Amino acid sequence: MAQNVSFSKEMRIATRDIHSVSDALVNAKLAFALYDSRVWAEGLLIFYDVFKHLEQRVPHDFLPPELHRTAQFEQDLRFYLGEGWLERHTPKPEVRTYLDHLRTVEQENPNLLLAYVYHLYMGLLSGGQILQKRRAVGRRMNPFRRGAEETNEGAALTTFEDHSIYELKQCLRKIVDEFGARLDDDTHQRMLEESRKVFELNNTIIRTVQGVGRANARIVKYVAMAILAFVLVQYMLRNGTLTNKTANIFTRNM
Repeated sequence: MAQNVSFSKEMRIATRDIHSVSDALVNAKLAFALYDSRVWAEGLLIFYDVFKHLEQRVPHDFLPPELHRTAQFEQDLRFYLGEGWLERHTPKPEVRTYLDHLRTVEQENPNLLLAYVYHLYMGLLSGGQILQKRRAVGRRMNPFRRGAEETNEGAALTTFEDHSIYELKQCLRKIVDEFGARLDDDTHQRMLEESRKVFELNNTIIRTVQGVGRANARIVKYVAMAILAFVLVQYMLRNGTLTNKTANIFTRNM
């Protein structure tokens, strides 16, 4: 790798192919179910223990407090699953395997956990933001939305009030690049290997998310209803039983 390439960029290049697989899997599992709070909550729950583990084990030099999300995970999960969710929570076997791997990595070299910090938190600051915005749009388009679904509650995880997303990304890249500049060849290679392992493990736990078929069926129903409503409006306009002004009001509130 050329010397003028930053280590963070090198990590991105080394994981480009498997990252694309991961993005496709997230879209297949979650993107079509963003309005379904049960599916969304399960997506949060499978990553909760991973982020919590890192925030408990990785020093602030590698994982600054402003990036910590354990409290925000818990706030959102309490919103979706209710009080007492943590007492009822047991990590899935796939999540426990993920955590076991993190412990093994830490025993070998705790610094290798930075690969997980970089990819997971960059994912939250990038793809996580996009998913949350899509979810907000999906909830507004849901014709059966009600109450809290019309608010921004349940979005604490992706809300960074005291720092901009750009600042946090730059901070994380700086940490990784400065660390990468000091690495010996063996540790450098192990960091790239663990970078790929991040996405392998992520894909494993994402595949466990249930309820996507149910959520997709609801999407088909909503789309069908929207098409039917549009056809009905056009028919009534042609027959003079509905004015353009009334039609505009109707379609804006669909």
